[in-house]
Amino acid sequence: MDIQNVYIGGWFQRTMLQLSEIYTFLKDAKSQLKLDPALLEEHRKNLNIGSLDYNVSGEEYIIITTGQNIDVKIFEDGLIVLKNKNVTKETLLSDIDKLTDYYENKFSPAISYLFSLGAPIPKELANIETIYPYFVVCKNSNRDEIMELLSQTDRQKYFEISNEKYDVVRGDKFYFINNKNKDLHTIERYIEEEVFVREFKGQLHRYLNIHRIVWEQIDDVKSNTKVKGKDIVKFNSKLNNIAKTINLIDGRIKQMGTYVSTREKIAKADKDLEEFLAISGYKYETLRNTLEYIKSLWVMTQNHVSSAQKLFGSLSSSVTSRSVKGLTIVTSMTAGATIIDLFTKSQPTLSWFGVVYFILLAAIGWGSTKVLNFFSTQKTYTISDSDYEKDIK
Repeated sequence: MDIQNVYIGGWFQRTMLQLSEIYTFLKDAKSQLKLDPALLEEHRKNLNIGSLDYNVSGEEYIIITTGQNIDVKIFEDGLIVLKNKNVTKETLLSDIDKLTDYYENKFSPAISYLFSLGAPIPKELANIETIYPYFVVCKNSNRDEIMELLSQTDRQKYFEISNEKYDVVRGDKFYFINNKNKDLHTIERYIEEEVFVREFKGQLHRYLNIHRIVWEQIDDVKSNTKVKGKDIVKFNSKLNNIAKTINLIDGRIKQMGTYVSTREKIAKADKDLEEFLAISGYKYETLRNTLEYIKSLWVMTQNHVSSAQKLFGSLSSSVTSRSVKGLTIVTSMTAGATIIDLFTKSQPTLSWFGVVYFILLAAIGWGSTKVLNFFSTQKTYTISDSDYEKDIK
């Protein structure tokens, strides 16, 4: 049994514009943006680039080779596939670690810095640990040898397929592929589409989970049926932060539909993927249906936070209104006392008593304002909102 290559991959939506920026960075360590030239040079040096090619085949893509026997293929839609070409059965796990280390500690930081300006990535996405599917391509292997490899890694089989060109045994994190006709191109096209489908589905699942978390955060704020005036600003701030996260993620969700349609068209036009589509062609339609479901769910989430913001916004206005009324009363009392004092004296004179009187009057006004403001912030406001039975999502 021989192992040819090991692959990992990921996807995050990009366009040909970003692909051009990546190419400029990989070629010359430069960017048109205000990024630190020294850091750009350092990141490029860490990639240990041997050769760099820009190609077109359905989509535009870049291929780089490195001095560590690792190749990287970057597509215009953001799909990235890395492969380690120097793999043996005995060193399989360490070779996988080497490939993962290159992606996580060299390639990913370089691309992240290159696109560090612009709309931020919500922390709910940035903090998610990615688990990559590892694709192990073998040749001249039989089923028993592949199942032995599976038992050493995943220890669980999800499915098994076979055609004239390759056999596939899939575990949880590993795909073991037996190359029957020594045609790596067909297998690599299969791997690319599998990575895209898994990553697209994985992102949708993350958005579903974030919806659940965010919805509970909003409910947690609205569950305070009695709120003190001083806490309203705090709750308003929390809702504004939640709304910002929702809007950022909503923008990314709306971008996704174009990518799955383009991928499906390219895959269906590729004769090398006939076997793949015969088994997995329905996945594109399923991805679109799931995307539409997530979109509608996200609209509900936006409406939910919007209604909460309006609710606490009206309470905030009530607190402000009460404070202004209190201040108006104090101001009127102070002005009235001053006018009466002017009319009861024939001629104003400066004396220590007058100074003390003025300070005392100012202190009373300041103290009255503070007392009224205190009672305003300590006043309990009742939140009135409709209760609904939760659907299972």
